[in-house]
Amino acid sequence: MSVISTNRIIQGDCIQEMSRLPDECVDLVFADPPYNLQLGGDLSRPDNSKVAGVTDAWDRFDTMDAYDLFTHEWMTEARRILKPNGAIWVMGSYHNIFRVGGILQDQGFWIQNDIIWRKTNPMPNFRGTRFTNAHETLIWATKNEKSRGTFNYDAMKMLNEGVQMRSDWTLPICTGHERLKGEDGAKAHPTQKPESLLHRVLLSSTNPGDIVLDPFFGTGTTGAVAKKLGRKWIGIEREDSYIAHAKRRIDRITASNAESLEVTPSKRSAPRVPFGTIIERGLLQPGDKLFSPNGRHVANVRADGSLATSDTRGSIHQVGAYVQQATACNGWTYWHFKTDKGMAPIDLLRAQVRETMPG
Repeated sequence: MSVISTNRIIQGDCIQEMSRLPDECVDLVFADPPYNLQLGGDLSRPDNSKVAGVTDAWDRFDTMDAYDLFTHEWMTEARRILKPNGAIWVMGSYHNIFRVGGILQDQGFWIQNDIIWRKTNPMPNFRGTRFTNAHETLIWATKNEKSRGTFNYDAMKMLNEGVQMRSDWTLPICTGHERLKGEDGAKAHPTQKPESLLHRVLLSSTNPGDIVLDPFFGTGTTGAVAKKLGRKWIGIEREDSYIAHAKRRIDRITASNAESLEVTPSKRSAPRVPFGTIIERGLLQPGDKLFSPNGRHVANVRADGSLATSDTRGSIHQVGAYVQQATACNGWTYWHFKTDKGMAPIDLLRAQVRETMPG
């Protein structure tokens, strides 16, 4: 695997600069590309003050075909530099996200989720000609269908107060002290994203030490959050002023210690333990009885790791589903065994076995 220099900003065109990076060298690409907003004329508020929209040259494309070609070219390089189990996040608005999503699939990426970022404080629709545009869309995709991308499910659940994290995220736009401004008091970047958004992206789909590349680095939100979370980062940006703001911003951040960067581990990443191993280790014996949480159903443990009731036999999951007349059952949490302190789920026995397994 190629070793590359990280925690740096590369100045230049994103396609050219990515083409200079070796194959399969980064774990995640986060892309907030030009939206090709196609704004026509100035936009004013009811008090006749001007709205600072996106009018920069980097967001202008002569035709949709030109934008599609640009998207195809940067995405081709992004896919090449991703590791086999790498992933990409790309975001946009109604102006571009459907074209971007189609090209993403044409490239061979495998979409895991689309995320709706619902803005708590969106800009109003001053002209009153359409609905207020109160959300943007993020697409999360792995390099291909067989890629085993990182997903820290339990960490995201913990972040959401123990409730499974949904695909609609309600977060404010970047305002207040977080919004970078120039010496004239104007916004340093017209589309600076909030750090809370990147916190969820990086916490969910990377691990400490992973390399995150942002080909449209802007004023460095990705790099700032990556540094806080102990991820390595690479930013590519053309504009001098954006780079200056990004460097000052990231230099002010103090990296967290390793212990504080640990997150709730996902059970999916834990070593697999067959129920038969519990019997082999002597934690349960053939003939022991297991009970449903309410004590209504009882099953006998058999030597081969199966369970038996008066009218059925099978795995802990099959028998659990059968006695409940359910289509599926997690036998590890359904079946309980007797202890000196009362009933306990057999999942505790699995945890004991995992503690003795090599890391």
